[in-house]
Amino acid sequence: MNPPNQTPDQFSQFPLPHFSLTPPLPDPSPNPIFPPIPTPAPISTPNPDSNPNGTPLTDLLLSFPVPKKRRRGRPQRSASTSSFQFLTFPNGSVNPNFPNSNPNHNSISSSSAATTQATQPKMADEIIVINKESTTEALTALSAGFPADSLTEEEIDFGVVSSVGGIEQVNYILIRNHIISKWRENVTNWVAKEMFVDSIPKHCSTLLDSAYNYLVTHGYINFGVAPAIKEKIPAEPSKSNVVIIGAGLAGLAAARQLMRFGFKVTVLEGRKRPGGRVYTKKMEGPEGGNRVSAAADLGGSVLTGTLGNPLGIVAKQLGASLFKVRDKCPLYGVDGSPVDPDIDKKVETAFNRLLDKASKLRQLMGEVAMDVSLGAALETFRQVYRDAVTDEEINLFNWHLANLEYANAGLVSKLSLAFWDQDDPYDMGGDHCFLPAGNGRLVQALAENVPILYEKTVHTIRYGSDGVQVMAGNQVYESDMALCTVPLGVLKSGSIEFVPELPQRKLDGIKRLGFGLLNKVGMLFPYVFWGTDLDTFGHLTEDPSRRGEFFLFYSYATVAGGPLLLALVAGEAAHRFETLPPTDAVTQVLQILKGIYEPQGITVPEPLQTVCTRWGGDPFSLGSYSNVAVGASGDDYDILAENVGDGRLFFAGEATTRRYPATMHGAFLTGLREAANMAQFAKARLEKKKIDRSPSNNAHSCASLLMDLFREPDLEFGSFSVIFGRKNADPKSPAILRVTFSEPRKKNQEGSKTDQQHSNKVLFEQLQSHFNQQQQLHVYSMLSKQQALELREVRGGDDMRLNYLCEKLGIKLVGRKGLGPTADSVIASIKAQRGVRKSLTPLAQKPGTSKLKAGTKQKFIRRAKIVRNAKGLIPPPVVNAVNGSMSEEIKAINQAPPDSSGSVMSTGF
Repeated sequence: MNPPNQTPDQFSQFPLPHFSLTPPLPDPSPNPIFPPIPTPAPISTPNPDSNPNGTPLTDLLLSFPVPKKRRRGRPQRSASTSSFQFLTFPNGSVNPNFPNSNPNHNSISSSSAATTQATQPKMADEIIVINKESTTEALTALSAGFPADSLTEEEIDFGVVSSVGGIEQVNYILIRNHIISKWRENVTNWVAKEMFVDSIPKHCSTLLDSAYNYLVTHGYINFGVAPAIKEKIPAEPSKSNVVIIGAGLAGLAAARQLMRFGFKVTVLEGRKRPGGRVYTKKMEGPEGGNRVSAAADLGGSVLTGTLGNPLGIVAKQLGASLFKVRDKCPLYGVDGSPVDPDIDKKVETAFNRLLDKASKLRQLMGEVAMDVSLGAALETFRQVYRDAVTDEEINLFNWHLANLEYANAGLVSKLSLAFWDQDDPYDMGGDHCFLPAGNGRLVQALAENVPILYEKTVHTIRYGSDGVQVMAGNQVYESDMALCTVPLGVLKSGSIEFVPELPQRKLDGIKRLGFGLLNKVGMLFPYVFWGTDLDTFGHLTEDPSRRGEFFLFYSYATVAGGPLLLALVAGEAAHRFETLPPTDAVTQVLQILKGIYEPQGITVPEPLQTVCTRWGGDPFSLGSYSNVAVGASGDDYDILAENVGDGRLFFAGEATTRRYPATMHGAFLTGLREAANMAQFAKARLEKKKIDRSPSNNAHSCASLLMDLFREPDLEFGSFSVIFGRKNADPKSPAILRVTFSEPRKKNQEGSKTDQQHSNKVLFEQLQSHFNQQQQLHVYSMLSKQQALELREVRGGDDMRLNYLCEKLGIKLVGRKGLGPTADSVIASIKAQRGVRKSLTPLAQKPGTSKLKAGTKQKFIRRAKIVRNAKGLIPPPVVNAVNGSMSEEIKAINQAPPDSSGSVMSTGF
């Protein structure tokens, strides 16, 4: 692959069709898709006894669409005023987790505060109401990855509030959501903290500082390439120097942030160009009167979701519109004839049904599913249920497997049955889109004025408490910190030597995760012969081992600036393609196209220019993108993201995010994440403080170990659970407390009356339950066994317990990373007493998140998950311990013929 021409305007010549990054404003009249959400109105005369019968927000949100692949909406409505209000609960009680937004509870506006101050509780105990619709702002925050009404673990670690839970947290969240929404209204502007001084009450100025500093530092606002943001990069660095290895999206995002923070940044890139696995090649026909050209995305090509997608924001800052990839995708048989739509629908429905059965099977199998592939399950079920029996049906079934392998850049036979789709709950909402003229426009803008040294192949990274040395050739680059953004394939190869060697925990994670392959053939034609009414079409093959060979075609004619087709090669075929001569590959593609179009009387011309990718042989990638292979889990992404050397060497890239792996925006976000982490460590060292971010010394990660122990808590009441050493009868012996937020609140008899009084908490409670069905925020603390027993006896529900915990016992709740080494030793002791037990994240499945929806072909542009044949991978039947019955899925496996083949899973980027 030759680097593109790096002229400043190389992408500007292509037309940019209009596309909105945000959904239209909700219609004022109700409709079944986006119902209007009522805005709490200020009440001048407080009436604590009133009980309005308006439509509950719960009912409204239940109809808010959340399709498969975790789509989220972001309706935005602006408010006309900037005043604030205080809201109080009856009898002076408060709910520390969910703001009370019922307008009929006691409330006062800023204009009447002076006259009612004597009868109101102190302002610090009040929930502020910023006079812009809280629901809209909460939804905007959701699209940015924040829970609607709770803190993220990252926020807890950053110390955004003095204690978790309580009114302070509620007010912080309202301010946080407001700031995010304000910037999203115009992402080309720099949002200054002073813009919020008039709309945030003075007694919350500390929370304003905290929220603003957190959002700016972590790159949730004021990021990108808009002129107003670029102006904030200082002319001369004032902080220590940093070396970044890799000029892909992660490296470029981190570089720009660190430069704005004042660091001296040097980026080392092995290639002759920036972008890494995002590569737009300008293809051109021979010179002449009507010279044809087009921009071909040979690497990352589709923006998978636009609602909250940071790359969509960067595109908007560039003035670029996005082009929705249309759903229409006809399939053609081996001989080129169109596939019968009824047969197509039948097989697609059967394929989705088998994915459903595989999802149910993994729940029945428990932790055993970690060692089984998705492919094994699908192939076993296919043979048992005989959903595809004719040759055409089998070819169609294999096409869907190829599509799944494309989505995961890996073989279904290597994908984990347990976790192949673990990232589904975090999918960006909105359409899948092309960026006209290619994603190179994003890369070019992000690389502008960033000090990048090209053709610098890093072979050694030495790190220690004094800094980092990065060696490329015979040159040594010394820095205070370094960020490694090389692809997982490079880490797996061992081509970079780390001194000292990376921790075994990280080495194991690198080994467990999968790294797959996807290749493309780009062809520029003299004219469009395939029509412009579709963006994708597929082709079937007879040989299952070649099912991914040119199985899907992308038409870029409407966005690339010229008549361009891209043929995709996925799965096992992608590996064979690496050694196939380019002329043979192009010949095969042309044969397929002629078989489809010539029977229709359409002549297929010879291409003007062709290009074939070889991502597996590229020494700077050695593959395409990551997936969750058999034996791996989402925890491994977190492990890869951990820094080493006491905050000296950091890691970013698509394989370091469990939420957005195998995506361009995931890589970009990790760059912003690590820039914030590096700045925080640098600040701590400057202040002579130590940030304890080292992983637990236990055999399992702290997260999975605590989850394992809390499956069987020693005490459980409301949202509280406690574990302690069962052999120690001393009431002063240590215990670990966990409080769970963001799950449906448990109602008990003692708290029912209070819950009725707090009926107005539905605003954020229902947003949370709606969006975070798969998410729970756990906060922890260490206390004595006696204190835990006292806490259990507190009456009045979880609200009163939280109050007792914080006010009476003076105990502060923290994230799991904040527990510290003392708690680690307590946890290890409890684990030792209970016996070693393999940890596995629960496999609860949100309906529809592990299958391809029937009747759509959108999965062509999504990350697919795949399976391949391997024998003996399905475990023996498990009998239900309660009634001795055997599930339908287990029975099916038991009835499978002896020679049936299984499959294993692997995921891709």
